Amino acid sequence: MVPELQKATVRIRQPERVREIIQALREQGVAKLQVISDFDMTLSRFGCNGRRCPTSHNILDTSRVISEDGKKKLKDLLHYYYPIEIDPNRTLEEKRPLMVEWWTKAHELLVQQKIHKSDIAQIVRESEAMLRDGFKEFFDQLHKNNIPLFIFSAGVGDILEEIIRQANVFYPNVNVVSNYMGFSDEGVLTHFKGPLIHTYNKNNTVLQGTGYFQQLSTRTSIILLGDSMGDLTMADGVPSVENILKIGFLNDKVEERRKKYLDSYDIVLESDETLDVVNGILRYLLAET
Repeated sequence: MVPELQKATVRIRQPERVREIIQALREQGVAKLQVISDFDMTLSRFGCNGRRCPTSHNILDTSRVISEDGKKKLKDLLHYYYPIEIDPNRTLEEKRPLMVEWWTKAHELLVQQKIHKSDIAQIVRESEAMLRDGFKEFFDQLHKNNIPLFIFSAGVGDILEEIIRQANVFYPNVNVVSNYMGFSDEGVLTHFKGPLIHTYNKNNTVLQGTGYFQQLSTRTSIILLGDSMGDLTMADGVPSVENILKIGFLNDKVEERRKKYLDSYDIVLESDETLDVVNGILRYLLAET
């Protein structure tokens, strides 16, 4: 069905079940399909040239508009909280308040930097941000077939939108929910607009009032793309789900997190910097039957 599933990076706990889901998605047809995806390290790359690729927060944290002192403080936060975020031995209940703490402190530090709205495009241009290989086919296929793409991100909305814009794939079928900056009349960052979205509250609670999924109530076939345990709840706001295929990118600490990912995601992609598997599945679903 999908030759890309033979790639060495692919791990699947229940191949039969995955086959059934893909078959069902194909039978339901393209008019019922929607894609719900995380952004950082899911649509963007985890590593590039032997180094870590920046997330939308990192792009800002390390840019020339942040003072040296600000950079150091943001880095200290990362070194303290990131191990907590990915620790497989801590519960979500333990992690949630700590993530709120991290995001809140980071956003407060960014606000102190008096960032200008007009700097954002240049900050992104000068960054090492990279979308995964195959991104153009991914965005193009969804656009051409009128398949809604919902990007649900705990990153910085203004930055990730700019990355997609500069890649020339910000099509009308793309919708983003993320942490957006609030600017003064002079265009200076004064706050982040609520509700705060962090790794472990990507669910219905932060979508109140958006009405996005309600408008798409006929789109009952879902492909979900994520790279963390927190991404598994991104489709919780969909009124009725008939079939859902969950694809997880396992980018970091592969050995120790493999079991958890295989238990939770239908397809796990280990250290795979491409969208080959996703594109292969889309090609199969969109092929004329």
